[in-house]
Amino acid sequence: MLSAEIIAIGSELLTPEKSDTNSVWLTERLNEIGIEVKMKTIVGDDAARLEKCIRDAVSRSEIILMTGGLGPTTDDITRECAANALGRELEYHDEIEQHLRERFRAWGREMPEINKRQAFVVAGAAILPNPNGSACGMLIAENGKYLAIFPGPPKENQPMFLNHVLPHLDKLTGDVYVRRRVVKVSGKGESAVDEVAAPIYSKFSDITTSILFNKSEVEIHLAARADSPEKAEKIAAEAAEEVAAALGSAVFSTNGETMEAVVGKMLAERGETVSTAESCTGGLIAERLTDIPGSSAYFMAGVVTYSNQAKIRDLGVPVEIIEKHGAVSAECAEAMAAGMLERAKTTYAVSVTGIAGPDGGSDEKPVGTVFIGIADAHGVQTKRLQIPGDRFLIRWRASQAALDILRRRIIHHDTSAETASKG
Repeated sequence: MLSAEIIAIGSELLTPEKSDTNSVWLTERLNEIGIEVKMKTIVGDDAARLEKCIRDAVSRSEIILMTGGLGPTTDDITRECAANALGRELEYHDEIEQHLRERFRAWGREMPEINKRQAFVVAGAAILPNPNGSACGMLIAENGKYLAIFPGPPKENQPMFLNHVLPHLDKLTGDVYVRRRVVKVSGKGESAVDEVAAPIYSKFSDITTSILFNKSEVEIHLAARADSPEKAEKIAAEAAEEVAAALGSAVFSTNGETMEAVVGKMLAERGETVSTAESCTGGLIAERLTDIPGSSAYFMAGVVTYSNQAKIRDLGVPVEIIEKHGAVSAECAEAMAAGMLERAKTTYAVSVTGIAGPDGGSDEKPVGTVFIGIADAHGVQTKRLQIPGDRFLIRWRASQAALDILRRRIIHHDTSAETASKG
């Protein structure tokens, strides 16, 4: 399997305001044709560091993709650094200058002289045309290795890669295709998931795996290799389905979907609806559900009752419950869900109340204490959770748990209905 690495260039990528999205997109395209990305590097506008980075990349990888630093200004140093790192000259191309002047005239203005810098190309490089911008790309062969240099904007580098570099790389890899599946698991720890899943995916010789825990779930990444895309897809799907069968209802997705997308699809397929009553999550559950296109078919209403008065006024929570048990209690979560169900007339109503912190906890109810309620025509159930993390994580994990409880309630109803029909 060929190895590749990606170098993203630009000091702005090292700030909190800007992130490197190009490498994610390029990695996905490379993986699809059987090329494994071994390393990604972000380098600021520092010539010495960039030159060393390029030399090191060429010494260890067969394919190097670089994005950014091809503009006309003095901080666009990619051309010079690539030429220096490879021991080549920069060559001026009059036809590129002429093309740029024509492009600027078509835009209704004359080309600034500074843009002539973009007519320099590393000696021996194949020029990659850019109909969507002013900077051409370059493809350089170096001792059996390939270095491709692209402009930074995705609208420019993506067509350039797909049209002029991907077909070339595809020939290098031969008949090797990779297809991926992501199995998502809720309610189980990473080690517990791996204990069940490892004996299954280890049976597949053409699959590489990784398991990771993100902020609210465990993900099993399966990458299948085969001599055709159809075969690779079949292997990945079979492995994902076997893992899902072994882990049971804890698996909510075998193809990387989010919890809110899965729940929304389940509701839409059944013609059912949901409403939400939130306190500590502040509307996060409703936000996640309505982020999905078409959610108006199943999401009817949501309220944020942050104060005790709002819980009493908007949801009909009895004053006695709050006085006796507190707003953060199973009794309050139950009353919130029941009140929302009555008012919204939905199939399900989900409620959340808890202590997100960092203050407000006690020995009996420490920070991270969350109660989730779910109501439907069959009654109301509540669940107490002790969620670790800071304020952001507690709120996010509470929203994830609430959506998962809704998902499992829907599954339970399906199972109950199936059993009843058989009886």
